[in-house]
Amino acid sequence: MAKNYDELAKDIVAHVGGEDNVSSLKHCVTRLRFVLKDESNADTDYLKKRDGVITVAKAGGQYQVVIGNAVGDVYDAVLKNSNIKGVGEVAEDDAEEKPKGNLFDRFIDLISSVFQPMLGALSAAGILKGITAILAASGVPTTSGLYILFNAMGDGMFQFLPFFLAYTSAKKFKMDQFTAFALAGAMLYPTLTTTVKSTTNLFGLPLSLPNGGYYSTVVPIIVAVWFASLIEKWTKKWIPTDVKMFGVPLITLLISIPVSLMVIGPVANTASNWVGDTFTAIYGVSPIVYGIVLGALWQVLVMFGLHWGLVPLAIIEIAQKGQGVMITASVMICFAQTGALAAIMLKTKEKKVKEIATPALLSSIFGVTEPAIYGVTLPMRKPFIMTCIAGAIQGAVSGIFDIKMYVFGGMGIFAFPSFINPKTGSYADLIHLIICGVIALVLGFALTMFTKIPSLYGEEDAALATAGAPAEAANANATTESAAAGVKAEILVSPLKGEAVDLSEVKDDVFASGAMGQGAAIKPAEGVLHSPVAGTVMMVFPTGHAIGLKSDNGAEILIHLGMDTVNLQGKGFETLVEKGQSVQPGQELIKFDLDGIQKQGYDLTSPVVITNSKDYESVKADLGPVEVGQNLLELK
Repeated sequence: MAKNYDELAKDIVAHVGGEDNVSSLKHCVTRLRFVLKDESNADTDYLKKRDGVITVAKAGGQYQVVIGNAVGDVYDAVLKNSNIKGVGEVAEDDAEEKPKGNLFDRFIDLISSVFQPMLGALSAAGILKGITAILAASGVPTTSGLYILFNAMGDGMFQFLPFFLAYTSAKKFKMDQFTAFALAGAMLYPTLTTTVKSTTNLFGLPLSLPNGGYYSTVVPIIVAVWFASLIEKWTKKWIPTDVKMFGVPLITLLISIPVSLMVIGPVANTASNWVGDTFTAIYGVSPIVYGIVLGALWQVLVMFGLHWGLVPLAIIEIAQKGQGVMITASVMICFAQTGALAAIMLKTKEKKVKEIATPALLSSIFGVTEPAIYGVTLPMRKPFIMTCIAGAIQGAVSGIFDIKMYVFGGMGIFAFPSFINPKTGSYADLIHLIICGVIALVLGFALTMFTKIPSLYGEEDAALATAGAPAEAANANATTESAAAGVKAEILVSPLKGEAVDLSEVKDDVFASGAMGQGAAIKPAEGVLHSPVAGTVMMVFPTGHAIGLKSDNGAEILIHLGMDTVNLQGKGFETLVEKGQSVQPGQELIKFDLDGIQKQGYDLTSPVVITNSKDYESVKADLGPVEVGQNLLELK
């Protein structure tokens, strides 16, 4: 056994590029999670075909070698046979790691991290903004209670976006979240925008704000919280314990707020002004070149908040001339995101991606692309690049037609009325704009369809499905080192009280497909997991969310409490047994906070799978309401 694991471990290390190519290593229930210095040095094709390896997946900045049940032993063998220092199990994911990858990789990781937690609400707000636009287009007065209410519901989150970003950024940079809120509150203080003038200074240094202040901005608050987190960490090192409770946030705010308002914000504001001047110069050279450049870069400008250098110019242009071309090349780019999302939804096997992409697609039709960009296309990288290419091409068409906007307002499909000439009633500009929208939509879809879609979340065992590993092969490899002979027919009793459902109902492709083994799933009604057999505990995951057993009759059983519950890092779980311990049917194995875990949004539908199912002729499940100790699985 040990010899086989040693050989496998050495071979894996050699084919991930050698131990010098490994920055860190940890493992979860089924896979080794490498962080590699250069993934191009790894021989992925070889590892996928190697006996003892199920497949290889790349997600979340990790190079994941999926092993199956023996992952803990292989992990130990890797550490034993190399100088690699393991971080441990995935439960320790909250351990601080050094940034990895180039600056672009780090930026994408940062943006994804701070936007992911709010994507659901952001998508909902985008849809509400679309409803608000529908109300206005339907003739509902903007002064009516109905319009005012929907406008507040849809625009509120976007208006105060820095508050939300302060919270998620504080978690990312491991800073006190309430101090980050206080920082955001100072930057969004209402009277700042009315009292700060071009001549305002502090200690002789200029104090300036962008047009409209920091409402709806992204980059300034993220950078400000990052800076504040450095000050907070520094302060904690020397401030006396007796005054630490208020002293740390006091000093952090005293330093970070002035720096944010006098340095971080103005730098972003100056960069925004430079963008406006640069694009104005480009338009003077060629409207077509202008359309290409703006169409390609608009989404990047929005990400950094630099588009504010163009928006005021567009408003002034329309006010003075009655028409404008400053941002027309950007109006239909949202449909490139719509097309890309549609392609991703067709190609991806990750349920989480589909859950996020669906409302994001709807929001993008209304011109709200933040959920699409930050939640899906930017983290996947190549689809985002494809939307920029689509944006550039439609931008060129916009420049060729010299499309004019007559009213500043509306996004997505609701931008159309802004391109009807109010003096002549001509629809020419609108028709040309629709052509640009169709181009963006079709190209966004087509280019993304021809792009490899990576795994975005690396969910527990989900990479198997996205990697395309056949269920039969995965199951065969997952049971490597299992007792292929000598198993006996037996009946497993239910380890949980609740409702037994077919494995296909589990919201995870690999469990649902039977790739990890046949069995059933249980929707628990009580927070206690019991042993379904007489046997031995083969593995207890440190977070308490999963356990592996081997019955006295040879059945190898994996019980996984809920989906993605590894992210709880052990909170809400209490393990009552340890590896190597003998257990009896009905014996309590794990206690878990059923209500608390569900309130945090986790699905506790729990697979009970026989990972050596290939050793049996059949695995039959009794579905429906079950009590602990009631027959659940019949193995023959």
